[in-house]
Amino acid sequence: MRILLIVNSFASSVNPRNTVYVHQHLARHHDVQVVETNERGHATRFAKDAAARGLDAVFAFGGDGTLNEVATGLAGSDTALAMLPGGSTNVFVRSLGISNDPMVALTQLLGGIERDEVERVSLGQANGRYFTFHAGIGYDAAVVEQVERRPSLKRFIGQPLFAWSALRQWFMLYDRKYPHFTLNVDGCKIPNGYFTVVLNTNPYTYVGKYPINLSAAAALEKKLVVVTFRKMTSPLMLRTLYRALRTDGVAAASGIDIATDVERVTIEFPAPFPYQLDGDYLGDTTSLEITHCPEVLKLVRPRLVD
Repeated sequence: MRILLIVNSFASSVNPRNTVYVHQHLARHHDVQVVETNERGHATRFAKDAAARGLDAVFAFGGDGTLNEVATGLAGSDTALAMLPGGSTNVFVRSLGISNDPMVALTQLLGGIERDEVERVSLGQANGRYFTFHAGIGYDAAVVEQVERRPSLKRFIGQPLFAWSALRQWFMLYDRKYPHFTLNVDGCKIPNGYFTVVLNTNPYTYVGKYPINLSAAAALEKKLVVVTFRKMTSPLMLRTLYRALRTDGVAAASGIDIATDVERVTIEFPAPFPYQLDGDYLGDTTSLEITHCPEVLKLVRPRLVD
């Protein structure tokens, strides 16, 4: 196979030693080229070029942001994506059952290639940009923006920085008194949105080794799931977090709307609201259109051994 290895050397779990190991291991049986990203959007350009040249697969070694960029570049092409965990959380990789250890993950993915376990999967798309596991609108996007202001700390301390930023947003910065947006979910209006997650897969994220499950109905072979918080009180969020950690999903309740099997979501408000895709903050907007894109990405499934 002809493979492009895209490496984000700034990702928290990527270092020269494991990068060399991955390259050498891939090169034993495949024609491999290696490139490193050094700016935002770089991975997307590399991936688009690989697809245009007709390469068989792109191995992306980095975090969730790298994954998002590579998936965006490969969407709609015949070049397959294989993702190695190089970040602090690696949500999409772990949701596929792939090991959070890059070396074990490499063996699993090469096993999948040997068995031709490559299939087309669905993605979400928000204002023209694809996402693999979720889009976050409102509160969590504000948290991600806060984290991205400190890239060096993010690399070295990872999830504790997210926890600190989440608490700071909750108690000091994020407006929990007034709604931030209005949604239209497949023609059904949902007013007074404070925080929305549009899921393409489950879980929403991980805290250490523990998944935060918002909806078992979210899966790559299904349409989107939209979870909207219409209240942001401490009791509601604590109950939701407890259930998300202890079960496979939360239930609709007073203050929480859940829509499954969704094809299209529009989100609007006169004042700008923040949004993020796959943990990558993309700015503030007054209008967001999210759609389900079926079978748009070729994905290498891992070979899992019981």
